[in-house]
Amino acid sequence: MRPLLSRALPLALCLIITGCASHPLPKYERPIARTQVQRVRTTAYTHTESDHVQYSNHNALGGTLQCGQINSAAADWSRWPAGTVFRIRETGELYRVDDYGWALAGTNTIDLYKPTRGAMNAWGVRHVTIENLQWGDPKQSLSILRPRSHYRHIQRMVAELKERMDELLRPVPSASPDYSSSMIASTGPSSQPLEPVADLAPRPAPTPIPATQRPIVVASAPPPQSAPRALPVSNSSTGGFYNSSRANNSARDPFFSSSSTR
Repeated sequence: MRPLLSRALPLALCLIITGCASHPLPKYERPIARTQVQRVRTTAYTHTESDHVQYSNHNALGGTLQCGQINSAAADWSRWPAGTVFRIRETGELYRVDDYGWALAGTNTIDLYKPTRGAMNAWGVRHVTIENLQWGDPKQSLSILRPRSHYRHIQRMVAELKERMDELLRPVPSASPDYSSSMIASTGPSSQPLEPVADLAPRPAPTPIPATQRPIVVASAPPPQSAPRALPVSNSSTGGFYNSSRANNSARDPFFSSSSTR
């Protein structure tokens, strides 16, 4: 029994290695335009999937997969370098690229981390609009990937990072002057720009005019019935009190917006 087992084990390992070697890479897609706002295909994954269970809840950077204020995402690092932060317009969620996967290399798909299988299945496959709030560092991404180049999907990312390095290092014009990487930590639900501080300051009500200084309005006698009726004229000089019915809007920070075999 033992000799049989000892022969079966190497055979199984050989089959696993052969299977990995023959596992085809996904069909290559030309990179989409590198802009602040992009329309992308998204999928979802979780740490208990069979192709991720060996990594537990760890990401490709060595940290843990995040779910909360900023969530983890996996992508081809030659399209969205590690550290890229984006917001999904449709949901307002914030994501940071800290992972990659075999099925993502050479594609324009982003894989969103979900903490449970139920949340993963509920997301499914969706095309969404993302706002790239902070681009990751392509040089750092390349330095992380180079030592792992014995995997074919990483070889694909490394080759494209080298080819696109000049493009990836060029700054991307912001879609709006109100978007700033310093505001990424904001958790407000609105994407509206901040109101100027001056507009939000409380306005003092004007001092009421003393009764002795108010203009005296003299009532005139009604016109005779035969005379044409005069149009009523409002006297805008009366009153003078501040109309307190106008409420100031409160400021709300914009909310920036969140298959992984390595």
